[in-house]
Amino acid sequence: MHIMEGFLPSPWWQIWWAISLPIVIYGVYKVAKLTKKMPEIKPLLALVGAFVFVISALKLPSVTGSSSHPTGTGFSAILFGPAITSAISVIVLTFQALLLAHGGITTLGANIFSMGIVGPAIGFAIWWVFKKTRLNPSIGVFVAVTVADLMTYVTTAVQLGLAFPTDGSVFASFVTFFSIYAITQIPLAIAEGLLAVLLFSFLSKYKGSILQKLGVLKIPLTTTKNEVNSQNAV
Repeated sequence: MHIMEGFLPSPWWQIWWAISLPIVIYGVYKVAKLTKKMPEIKPLLALVGAFVFVISALKLPSVTGSSSHPTGTGFSAILFGPAITSAISVIVLTFQALLLAHGGITTLGANIFSMGIVGPAIGFAIWWVFKKTRLNPSIGVFVAVTVADLMTYVTTAVQLGLAFPTDGSVFASFVTFFSIYAITQIPLAIAEGLLAVLLFSFLSKYKGSILQKLGVLKIPLTTTKNEVNSQNAV
């Protein structure tokens, strides 16, 4: 998914930077506001950031020299919302570009927009709708994370289609790029959704009160024995 350094021509890399930067700035503001209000949330923020970094760095070969990978940002959006997830994403993508040659600096705006803004925003919207129902939360987590992953790649395909139209057709170029990604990304998205369900179940059990404060869960604000024993686990 990460568009490599120098791959996007002008003015496209500048356009994606201009779109993404204000959202990231707002995300940083939201992080500062949340950590000031809930200092105890900092370890969980760090844990989710590390999760996004590791899982999105697991590149798997696709066809025609492309690659696919999970994103982790859908799960982050469920916990913290899309704005904070954009701030987490810019840190993750910057370090990956500098340390792993995964993505680039000029293309950072485009990568943030797909992985840190669009995917998380759609995943969060799906999760918000599921929270209004009486369905098992695990179903909402699975659907939200899976769709967030896929929409990240749909967005990347749109970005590449706009920059490199096939015979003047953006749509034809989009279909070509997304078809390449879909072969490996659809099963990866499903796997990421299942992993997110396991992580959500773990956090609900051991950090339920924090998730309740974040508005993720609707449970009584009581400290369970599991939470007491795991205060230093996250």
